[in-house]
Amino acid sequence: MLLPRRGLALRPPRFSRGLRAQAQHSNGPEGPHERAFPRQTGLHSPPLAMATPRQLSQYLDQFVVGQDYAKKVLSVAVFNHYQRIHTHMAALEANAYLEERRNFPQPPYPSTDPAASVSTAHIRPLRKPQTLPPLPTQLFDKSNVLIIGPTGSGKTLLVRTLAKILDVPFSVSDATSFTQAGYVGDDVDVCIQRLVTSANGDPVRASMGIVYIDEVDKIAKKSGTDGTRDVGGEGVQQSLLRMMEGSTVTVAGKGGDALGGKSDSQYHVDTTNVLFVLSGAFVGLDNVVKTRLTENRGAMGFSSGNFFTSTKVLDYSIDPSDLVKYGFIPEFISRVPSIATLSPLTIADMRRILTEVKGSLISQYQAQFGSIGVEIKFTSAALDEVCRKALERGGGARALRGILERVLLEPMHDVPGSHIRHVLITDRTIRGEGPAQCWPQGDATLSFWEAWAAEEREYREQEDHKD
Repeated sequence: MLLPRRGLALRPPRFSRGLRAQAQHSNGPEGPHERAFPRQTGLHSPPLAMATPRQLSQYLDQFVVGQDYAKKVLSVAVFNHYQRIHTHMAALEANAYLEERRNFPQPPYPSTDPAASVSTAHIRPLRKPQTLPPLPTQLFDKSNVLIIGPTGSGKTLLVRTLAKILDVPFSVSDATSFTQAGYVGDDVDVCIQRLVTSANGDPVRASMGIVYIDEVDKIAKKSGTDGTRDVGGEGVQQSLLRMMEGSTVTVAGKGGDALGGKSDSQYHVDTTNVLFVLSGAFVGLDNVVKTRLTENRGAMGFSSGNFFTSTKVLDYSIDPSDLVKYGFIPEFISRVPSIATLSPLTIADMRRILTEVKGSLISQYQAQFGSIGVEIKFTSAALDEVCRKALERGGGARALRGILERVLLEPMHDVPGSHIRHVLITDRTIRGEGPAQCWPQGDATLSFWEAWAAEEREYREQEDHKD
């Protein structure tokens, strides 16, 4: 849609190397003196295949409901990150080209007559070649991202969708298993090892990928450890911050070689150009924010509601000092300057997840039943009931699938291989007041559609009475 399949061009641009020591004519656009450095036609423009932040946000809208602020933060962070890589690589090639011209200059006065075998010497004062100062090798720093939001709000889906459209290596790790080196658990290097695996063993391509670490709030420092060593807290943060800042990580290769033997290869991955995206629910952070706001503004007029359950995005008020009080060291928080916050899903958002987005849950179940020649439909009242139950249960979008799996257990068990060809799910089925309505193969198609239409008319009448 927005990008070709090989979406992100990370190769450095090629420069036109038309270089002459002295201009013979003044007819060109450069005037009497030609430039003595390569023409950088694409240095200050984004790669041709790279989508803009607005296009990335529009693409995310097709898969993720709401969360407009988080989409903007992620889109801008990803665009700036890969634009930084593009500019950095272009500057390196320009410097290499200038250095090559200094070491191996071209003859200043070639023969102007190609037919002459012997030419007289041209005695002219030697011009001092024009040079440019070396371009900076790093123009701006990367901005890692921290995503804060309740479970089931779309944190992983946002990052995974971006990585898919960009077609870059992408690894997912869970911070709950991270421990300090030498203790039982996973070292932080495992996320880079998974990134190399995602890049098919290419360390160069892996050095430009995206590392997503979920449940990062679990590595916060514990206030009280009862005399035991906190092996999953500050020590893990220290290891991660060095990796996020940029270091060379040595990881062992997994798998075997082409002959089926065991591979003992090692990969050295530079994490300077790896984008780190961290996420977590941060349960209890709302209390830290409310305490700070109360101290700054006073208790008068302050809402005591939980900012994770508010319909307004009050998490704009999250300050790095709140995360430090939550249990993170200041050096770690300074490595994640971009903070994206996700609001909890409403009933309207859940309804769109069920029916509107690409790969919606209802379309998945319809395709599943359709593969065995069965048509299944949900009434509007049934969809509303599913959303209400999911909101009461908690868990965001994950609760929707759990409810549908429970409701459709009997049809998925009895319908395959039977004579049933039509299934209707109503709100009574969702509440457990009756089974799903089924119609056999034959002339029952008309009665199936009449039953669905009657349910929809009743639903619209009820909605009109509410208005």
